[in-house]
Amino acid sequence: MPVIRVGTASPATGPTKAATLRHLSDLARRAAAQSIDILLLPEAYIGGYPRGTAFGAVIGDRPYEGREEFARYFDQAADLGDTVGGGAGAGARWVKRELGGDDDLPRGDGTREELEKIASETGVFIVTGIIEKTGGSLYCAVVYVCPKAGIIGKRRKVMPTGTERLCWAQGSPATLKAVSTVIRGQRVNIGAAICWENYMPFVRQALYEQNINLYLAPTADGRDAWMGLMRTVGVEGRCFVVSSNMAVRKDGSAQVASSQPSPTRSRARRSSTFTDQGFEIALPSVSPTRRRRRKSVFDEDGNEIVLGCDESNGAEKNGTSPGAQPKSTVATADGWVSRGGSSIVNPFGDVLAGPQWEDDEGLIFADIDLRECIRGRLDLDTAGHYSRNDSFKFTVAGLDLDPLPY
Repeated sequence: MPVIRVGTASPATGPTKAATLRHLSDLARRAAAQSIDILLLPEAYIGGYPRGTAFGAVIGDRPYEGREEFARYFDQAADLGDTVGGGAGAGARWVKRELGGDDDLPRGDGTREELEKIASETGVFIVTGIIEKTGGSLYCAVVYVCPKAGIIGKRRKVMPTGTERLCWAQGSPATLKAVSTVIRGQRVNIGAAICWENYMPFVRQALYEQNINLYLAPTADGRDAWMGLMRTVGVEGRCFVVSSNMAVRKDGSAQVASSQPSPTRSRARRSSTFTDQGFEIALPSVSPTRRRRRKSVFDEDGNEIVLGCDESNGAEKNGTSPGAQPKSTVATADGWVSRGGSSIVNPFGDVLAGPQWEDDEGLIFADIDLRECIRGRLDLDTAGHYSRNDSFKFTVAGLDLDPLPY
């Protein structure tokens, strides 16, 4: 059977939503050049993960400065034109654009339309984390963007972790609905669990029950222990697993969208081209000749000016694009707020690509044979013959758990 190429990356959020969408477009273009069919991007990639802030809040006190910081963060979130809907939104009615409104203007701020345009132009099925605003609340969400049909589903995180609860509302478990598409003649059933939702056994089971063969885990967890969880999910669900986490530098070159961008160090996407070997060549005022880690500064227009390169060079190996593995010239762990760690795992827990540490630019990918999921279910099907569903009953409020077709 034909294989499907799945890919991921560890990019940091740009200084503005518009900059992040431009970067996403560039990543999708690069993914298309590598023949990647499905691309996963991190939790909160659009809108930003507010790591390190509590918006000034302590028990009994929420000062004005913290409220203003939250307001700036709210401004950078995406309005997808959906409703609150008890944390579930409008569901299929939103997906099908049946919510009404002004016939001359799209609902929302245009982010949905821009994502659909990027997917359509590149031919890449994009799944990305996004901070969604509706009413006066923010939701940590994931959108599934098909290059042919546009957005075919969206889900909201059901349980924000720790201090995330201060700024993100709880999504409804009804949004755990998996989606299905056909790529290269194969049915791909896709479900996503966001960050520490993956530590919730019932969330995982809700996805397994729907007969998914591709499990996506956008996250903000960059600990070594995360890899063990992803391998467990692959074995437990007999599915392929793709995880994506931002690699964020301490030097301010990739601040969350709520922060004020530095005039000399904005996270703008540079103009570039690719050689026949797949190496990216940046095209600022000085043009390097090979894709290597470079010293650079940014001008007032956000263009990167390359000052020099090291002598290391990389070539594609085992599905990892140049620069996907940490090198001695890349900042050490002390230079990173988040180290990334994006990865791809098969249904038997084997790591196919990654973890992608300390690399905010590269792509990693793997070619997968979805029949491996069926082969694995010979002896383990957690939603079927191994579930003892004659004794254990599993339901989720508002969610249809009927398995998707093959």
